[in-house]
Amino acid sequence: MAVARIDNHALHYEDTGSGTPVLLLHGLGSTGNEWELVAPDLAAGHRCIIPDIRGHGRSDKPAGAYGVPLFARDVAALCDQLGLTALHVVGLSMGGMIGFQLAVSRPDLVRSLVVINSGPEMIPRTLRAAVAIAQRLAVVTLFGPRRFAEVLGPRLFPRPDQAARRAAFERTIAANDRSAYRRATIGLIGWSVVDRLSEVACPVLVLASERDYTTAAEKESYVVRLGDARLREIDDSGHLATLDQPGRVIEEVTAFLDEIEGRDAVARRAMP
Repeated sequence: MAVARIDNHALHYEDTGSGTPVLLLHGLGSTGNEWELVAPDLAAGHRCIIPDIRGHGRSDKPAGAYGVPLFARDVAALCDQLGLTALHVVGLSMGGMIGFQLAVSRPDLVRSLVVINSGPEMIPRTLRAAVAIAQRLAVVTLFGPRRFAEVLGPRLFPRPDQAARRAAFERTIAANDRSAYRRATIGLIGWSVVDRLSEVACPVLVLASERDYTTAAEKESYVVRLGDARLREIDDSGHLATLDQPGRVIEEVTAFLDEIEGRDAVARRAMP
């Protein structure tokens, strides 16, 4: 694992494979290991950059408020240090939010965007959503990430054959620094780029799991506001599709990236 210095803090990242660059962004409370079942296949034809976001994994956990714009600035600074532009950005959950933020604040970095079980805002629009967010924050604040992992694990991986995956997920969440995890959770609440969706110029693929927190119909409500976007559903999958349906994620992402690269190659050949 390599280390970059961002705002005088260490940001750890994996850099594997070769070819057109793909940035893989993990979810809240997780690490780059969230891509462990997907990255090897993608790295067969692409250069995969997989950071641990500030406050997560092996990256530093500096004091102060966290939030999606800050996380996006860190990632953009990493890409700048590596001399990368026009990346395929693939984000799961919080990683998808960071992807949306990059698409509007640093469009030069985003050649295409894949959003997995995420969206362009974290503003509760219903009483049910508000209660869910309040409950999550209360558990994290009062009992810490370990207890939250014990509550969430069985919901994300409910089948007996998923016991090993459930236990691994719970260990990952439990290992979080309590303060950093709470600040990261708070930092997502209230974030939105919904009013800037018209600025997203790149092609977008949205993947929606059958048992995600939000329905495919809810995701479709923002997909239709994007200029070049499509929605695909993943059957028999919960929120963490990269872990419970990695084969489908690989299939969908690879097909999308191949399409984009093929389209761009045709456009280049057509240039005088």
